[in-house]
Amino acid sequence: MKKVVKLTNSGLNKLKEELEYLKTEGRTDIAERIKVARGYGDLSENSEYDDAKNEQAKIEARIAEIESIIKNHSLISDDEVKGDTVSIGVMVEILNVKTKAKNKLKIVGSAEADPFDGRISDESPVGKALIGKKVGEKVTVDAPSGLVDYEILSIVKK
Repeated sequence: MKKVVKLTNSGLNKLKEELEYLKTEGRTDIAERIKVARGYGDLSENSEYDDAKNEQAKIEARIAEIESIIKNHSLISDDEVKGDTVSIGVMVEILNVKTKAKNKLKIVGSAEADPFDGRISDESPVGKALIGKKVGEKVTVDAPSGLVDYEILSIVKK
């Protein structure tokens, strides 16, 4: 049985855009690279050809992954996002109780997560700890660096 992936509307749209790009420009570009690399001669010692074929495999794997996500997704509607508790689709500001560092995070499904862009999964340690909590509540997260205490400063429905 396939895993149901929770997606926001914007996340679903981004995946559809990526899929369209990979199926059109991505496949066309890699086919051209393979064609050029074949022209270099002996394929058994042709690193350009090997690289292009590896890239083609990555593109095809990503296409299959996105198609599976889209086929097995559960859309989080705006009506489901309340804004008074942490859930998928909200922006939450948290305070590290020890360091006093503030951080704004968007809670998303696992397929949309990008920690470098401030989007964390509801399945991540921080996401799991925050889900269902309200402003003013404190949570303890078992992070790789040890236990970290956070206080929820604000929740904004986005």
